[in-house]
Amino acid sequence: MTDPFDRTAAPEHASEQAAVLSSEASPGRQAEHAGDRDRDRERERAVDRALAALDLDTKTRLLSGQDMWTLPAVPEIGLKSLVMSDGPIGVRGRHWSAADPSVALPSPTALAATWDPELARRAGHLLAQEARRKGVHVLLAPTVNLHRSPLGGRHFESYSEDPLLTGAIGAGYVRGVQEGGVGTTVKHFVGNDAETDRFTVDNRIAARPLHELYLAPFEHIVRHARPWGIMTAYNQVNGSTMTEHRHLVREVLRGAWGFDGCNVSDWTAARHTVRALRGGLDVAMPGPRTVYGAPLAEAVRAGEVSEAEVDDAVRRVLRLAARTGCLRGAPAAVAPDEVPGGIDGPALARDLACRAFVLLRNEPTQEAATRPADDAPTAAPARPEGRGGRPGILPLDPTALRKVAVIGAVARDARVLGGGSATVFPARIVSPLEGLRAALPAETEVTFALGADPRIRIPQARDGFTLRARYLAEDGRLLAETPQFDGMMHAIGSLPEGVTPHHLHAVELTGTFTPQTTGSHTFAVSGTGALRLTVGGTVVFDEYCAPAGSDPFEGLLNPVERRLSVPLTAHEPTEVTLRYVPRSTSLGETAALNFTLGHREPQRDPDAELDEAVRVAAEADVAIVVVATTNEVESEGFDRTDLRLPGRQDELVTRVAAANPRTVVVVNAGSPVELPWREQVPAVLLTWFPGQEAGGALADVLLGAREPGGRLPTTWPARLEDAPVSGVTPTEGRLEYAEGVFIGYRAWHRSPAPAPAYAFGHGLGYTDWEYESLDTTPDSVRVRLRNAGRRTGREIVQIYLAPKDPAAVERPARWLAGFAAVEAGPGESVEVEIPLPARAFEIWSSASEGSEADAGAAHGSGQTGHWQRVQGDYIVEAAHSLTDRRLTAEVTAV
Repeated sequence: MTDPFDRTAAPEHASEQAAVLSSEASPGRQAEHAGDRDRDRERERAVDRALAALDLDTKTRLLSGQDMWTLPAVPEIGLKSLVMSDGPIGVRGRHWSAADPSVALPSPTALAATWDPELARRAGHLLAQEARRKGVHVLLAPTVNLHRSPLGGRHFESYSEDPLLTGAIGAGYVRGVQEGGVGTTVKHFVGNDAETDRFTVDNRIAARPLHELYLAPFEHIVRHARPWGIMTAYNQVNGSTMTEHRHLVREVLRGAWGFDGCNVSDWTAARHTVRALRGGLDVAMPGPRTVYGAPLAEAVRAGEVSEAEVDDAVRRVLRLAARTGCLRGAPAAVAPDEVPGGIDGPALARDLACRAFVLLRNEPTQEAATRPADDAPTAAPARPEGRGGRPGILPLDPTALRKVAVIGAVARDARVLGGGSATVFPARIVSPLEGLRAALPAETEVTFALGADPRIRIPQARDGFTLRARYLAEDGRLLAETPQFDGMMHAIGSLPEGVTPHHLHAVELTGTFTPQTTGSHTFAVSGTGALRLTVGGTVVFDEYCAPAGSDPFEGLLNPVERRLSVPLTAHEPTEVTLRYVPRSTSLGETAALNFTLGHREPQRDPDAELDEAVRVAAEADVAIVVVATTNEVESEGFDRTDLRLPGRQDELVTRVAAANPRTVVVVNAGSPVELPWREQVPAVLLTWFPGQEAGGALADVLLGAREPGGRLPTTWPARLEDAPVSGVTPTEGRLEYAEGVFIGYRAWHRSPAPAPAYAFGHGLGYTDWEYESLDTTPDSVRVRLRNAGRRTGREIVQIYLAPKDPAAVERPARWLAGFAAVEAGPGESVEVEIPLPARAFEIWSSASEGSEADAGAAHGSGQTGHWQRVQGDYIVEAAHSLTDRRLTAEVTAV
């Protein structure tokens, strides 16, 4: 089969993702060449030699982390220490510290919004480059759990509500990272679709939805990208924790799908030595104390498990080491001269953001609506919402703007990534305000107003601060000193050279702050332990701060914040020192530090801030309002309770729109939020969490240098109560997936609730497309379309299948069967062929179908089944979105 990433094989102007969607593709495409097969055989021989040289204690030690991020080295067999690191938008490395910055790409929801596996592959190449720079061998990403409910707190870290789109984007990502010689661990296998009680919840998922939805992205990636690792989740599925799920790991993942990689536990997820090994878990993380290591060796000697079972797990660990170049005598999966390099991280981050932005709405302003059509501007015409009609407000003509109002707290202090373990520290962040000021002509006046600040926590100290971190022993000796990017000190897994948890007593963030405003400045401190803040020689805070919350990571990731006010004079530097004595310098036996110095300039009364924003907007040619979620809304460790924008941001938009009809709203959120004012403004642009180059990409799109290229990978409800699935809270420890196969758009089409605000696949560009022809066979479709606008554009051709006899089998009204991106200049036509995978016509038929509670039960004791082709006639729909279907044809499945 044609390589889906071979540009020479694709139709003119068509992107390469079309071919990656065919389920008949061989899972071994990376090893099709004879040279690759030879290297595979040589690698396996080296693994066998290394395994034969190990004693039992060394073997079991290799299955247990030696610390937070690494596996032990065994110099006797030439085995290096294998280093893992969190992703998915960057590579944090072992330090998780601002002293070791990382490129920060847009969020996974943004990557999925590109509908472009090739772009995901390019992102993977960059992340592999970052990993090699930081000495990382395995990236703990991507996350391919589904958007079952919009309340999922980690929604932003997954891709989509659709398993096909999720699998295709994930496969591109995995291929890209591994082509760079770095391993991946696709996570969280399986059913980690919410955060509430994630360590203990038993998700009860019937056989059909388990296979057709939740397992499907993992299967697609295993078959199409051959990942070198899988991470098993904290949660249970149908009565068994995933680190012990023999049926899903051994029989499905390894047996049916042929996965030959390494199975790593989520951090602290492994709970029982024998059940974990027999369930198929290879590595228990983090170390040094886990259920493996010495406890596993004791279990072998006691006859509870065999050494042969241990050997199987060790072989997979050694295979992972060999593939990443960490085993002597074994050729790496990617030769050094084959590794992509020289990638410009900031440039890729900016390009990806532009391609991910989704233009939800783009209407003409009132003035444009009354202007004769012949007087419409000819420069960069935009396509309004709905086909045909007058140009919308976007893109803006920068030469016609005398005064631009930029409004919103996150317009100045950018919200570029989600919270939790996905956090990285970029070397720079371009805010929307900075990006627009840099892009607009010098004579254009850009005014800023806070309007409404949604943040509950005080932002970390940055502007005006020059800081360094000092690591101190109990006797006051200086152990190390490092520069500090901002006021957040976050380190898990390692500390600066010369510093150990045993010797470290305190850390000081110290330096100077030069305020820009006279008045009462708000400082904030957070961390679990003793905190003492000194400003201008005066101790203004000195207390012990206890942890809160039941999640073992809560005190580390989201410590309680304390605030205080300090009067300061503008332009007068003052000394600032925050001394932190942690309750513990370790998480278990792993080095761990997390504390923050926050700062906020003097604030006016909230009503006065809103009034100022309205005044500034009324005086401007255009008002750009940036609204956002916060870390308290979207982060790891908890689910959302509603979909409202925090604070008074809805009020801000409504009042600004009333003051200026030329109002553009930028929505800075990783997952759906309610937009009650969406009909009151001419344009709404969704930027997700846009990564470090947020401001530059935003200016590119708003001013017409780039087209907003994204389409929604998930349905956006108008209100939470309209969402078909909102239950994320277990009852007596169990969460019933009672909706079966009907999540996301699959459920909206059978729900009596009002239509969503924006449908799956929706997104407007700056041109219009006419779909000219659709030809089908049982295996593929060919679509011809024409750019009917006046500028070059990009379209995502979406193919849906709809059974003509929906009553034959209970299925959704339609589902995504394929997609491809095309590009064309004004007036040009383009043709693209998109496979119709066999799986699109199949359902999972299970012997356990009648018992949802037992379907897919643990340890292989309740589920046998197979894929069954549903014969009959289908409507094939070529569409711009789920609800904007342009052409139809019929095909018969036999």
